[in-house]
Amino acid sequence: HVQLVESGGGSVQAGESLRLSCVPSEPTYTSDCMGWFRQVPGKERKGVAAIYTGGGSTYYADSVKGRFTISRDNAKNTLYLQLNSLKTEDTAKYYCAMYLYPGAWDRTDGYKYWGQGTQVTVS
Repeated sequence: HVQLVESGGGSVQAGESLRLSCVPSEPTYTSDCMGWFRQVPGKERKGVAAIYTGGGSTYYADSVKGRFTISRDNAKNTLYLQLNSLKTEDTAKYYCAMYLYPGAWDRTDGYKYWGQGTQVTVS
């Protein structure tokens, strides 16, 4: 069983930035695609961004394009999500995910392993 540990969440003011990190117990390069999702209580978990190993292609939800950046450092075995120009509507628990099943990157049932999440609160 693969464990993923997220960190970097916190409480910030609108317009500020955060960087989330996700460290898996397996090497990041073993996963063709890794993703970030977010969820607020009472709502469905939604895809935020994903990055593919082959070519480094990245994908983003429309709501975060131009503000968030996903990256991975295989040498440090870490997945990142840089959150800039944060808005109150970005408040959510953020989860990283690993080992995408065949299909779209933003499916909530699309990944084999998930972290426990890190809370981001923007006021």
